[in-house]
Amino acid sequence: MNRISILSILLLSLAIPVCAQKGGATGQDANYTQVINARAYKIVAALNITDSAKFKRVQNIVVEQYRDLSEIHDTRNAQAKDIKQQAGDDKTAANAKIKAIDDDVDAKLSKLHSAYLAKLGTELNNEQIDKVKDAMTYNILGVTYRAYTEEVLTLTDAQKAQIKAWLTEARELAIDAESSDKKHAVFNKYKGRINNYLSAQGYDMKKEGEEWQKRIKANSQPKDN
Repeated sequence: MNRISILSILLLSLAIPVCAQKGGATGQDANYTQVINARAYKIVAALNITDSAKFKRVQNIVVEQYRDLSEIHDTRNAQAKDIKQQAGDDKTAANAKIKAIDDDVDAKLSKLHSAYLAKLGTELNNEQIDKVKDAMTYNILGVTYRAYTEEVLTLTDAQKAQIKAWLTEARELAIDAESSDKKHAVFNKYKGRINNYLSAQGYDMKKEGEEWQKRIKANSQPKDN
């Protein structure tokens, strides 16, 4: 098993579908509402908020964010589908129109992201907000950071800081992604950047991965009494 496979197992073990898509039917929308309410409740429950009114306010903020994200992504996907159908074989024209839609989506997501964090900031401290971000991205930041520090034992403080900075940047983008797969894709892009950075710093990442696997295997062996 190679290094990427191990990281994938660690990350995917935490993943659940992020976006239960809304449907036009009342039953589908009711199911979606139930899903995001349950998800938001679980996220807020981990914050140890003892004030029940505050708990509910924060839960509502998270629920509203999931709903707004879904609305943006669902609308974009429907528009892109229509464009492709109308364009037929003219993929160049279709791609240009979809690019324009995606630029608009990015702007909307950025505005929504800022507003969401501002709302959370009226109720939570920075540590609690980070916990919300981690929960909405399956704790991939923490899992991936720990994996790098366990794989490459000689990382300097500056290198660790750079890895964490890039993973934190990835989390800010992934929190707005529409699905589990796309959240992971954001982090995978940044993991590629981190791997290139470490290679440029003189690390043989293939060798580091092989040695890490040996340590994992050794630690999994039963100890003699």
